[in-house]
Amino acid sequence: MKMKPITHPVLFYVLNFTWGLLLNIGGLLAALVMLVSGHKPHRWGPCFYFEAGENWGGCEWGIFFITNKNPSIRIRNHEMGHAMQNCYLGPIMPFLICFPSTIRYWTRRVEEDVMKKELKTSYDSIWFEGQATRLGYAYWEELRRKSAAVNPDDTE
Repeated sequence: MKMKPITHPVLFYVLNFTWGLLLNIGGLLAALVMLVSGHKPHRWGPCFYFEAGENWGGCEWGIFFITNKNPSIRIRNHEMGHAMQNCYLGPIMPFLICFPSTIRYWTRRVEEDVMKKELKTSYDSIWFEGQATRLGYAYWEELRRKSAAVNPDDTE
């Protein structure tokens, strides 16, 4: 399925809190736990995220996600891309993407860290992970393009 990033904030939030409500309920609970435990929220595009732990990546819950401390731009874009997928997939998102993604992450982690196997594919080699990363980066590119159209650089 070809998805485009949702750059209109009202549409993004309406879709996430109607069609994609299931994940956002979990995200609100996760955000509450993170706030109570003293973690500071950060903003990434239309999403909110918290940092915890070291060297593990991220986990998305609708417009909320949790990452390792000092996450790369790639991780933040990837998790935001999953939030975009939630807008499109809504109640089937956990079954089509979240559960398979979690199983895949832990399988790869055990193979690499415990079994000391060299992974032969990239993390984005499966469609739903690659799509999330592409959506996250496309979001920023679309905003950059719109910003350039509104505020053209006149320093020639």
